[in-house]
Amino acid sequence: MPKIEHTDFYSHVLGREIAVQVTGHEGYPLLMFPTSLGSYTQNHDFKLNQSIEWFVTQGKLKLYNIETLDRLTFYHEGLTPWERLKNYDLYMEFLATEYIPYLQRLHRTPRIAVAGVSFGAYHSANLTFRFPNLVSHAFLLSGLYSIRELMEGLNDDLVYFNSPEEFVRNDDQAKYTHLQLVLSTSDQDVCKEPTRRLAACLNEKNITHWYDEKIGMPHDWPLWREVLPRFIGAYF
Repeated sequence: MPKIEHTDFYSHVLGREIAVQVTGHEGYPLLMFPTSLGSYTQNHDFKLNQSIEWFVTQGKLKLYNIETLDRLTFYHEGLTPWERLKNYDLYMEFLATEYIPYLQRLHRTPRIAVAGVSFGAYHSANLTFRFPNLVSHAFLLSGLYSIRELMEGLNDDLVYFNSPEEFVRNDDQAKYTHLQLVLSTSDQDVCKEPTRRLAACLNEKNITHWYDEKIGMPHDWPLWREVLPRFIGAYF
């Protein structure tokens, strides 16, 4: 069984500590996000981490399951949509300017891998496409890739630049040529259409990616536990 540590990383951007569950002793850094409102331990609690445990015990991967700020951003009903999104933009800034640079130094690598399921796939995709120079691999399972439906009609640059389905379409394809991208869904997945739309956008831009659509499995942990080891194994 791999070593598991619970750590707190202080962010000067956010002015608070962010909880991280670290799994493994060495290996390529894989930053993982939970689903909507999920705890930073959620991927472990629902055995997604365990589905790729072989890669961890073999020293191929080291997992960093990080806390999100969903309760202070997209799901904070006491804030205006603009305030929620501004808070989220600070979270992205924390990842890009504080936490990922820390992982780069720790692992002596120019880039990291990211992964997430459901809303965690959104976080992974948004980070990847906004800051592609920081990411090498992105495993995007059953995600939503535009946040407009959460913004109550708000329409400004913050919405656009936090919706990969939109801004990638108008971006420079060359920024993404190094990325190893996996988009996963199923015929019974509630996020099938958002996944297909992002795949269509990538096809239009000639951005190489692996699109996978399972048959007969709904939007839930059994699907994600089944497919993630196959994707990881293709690259690590």
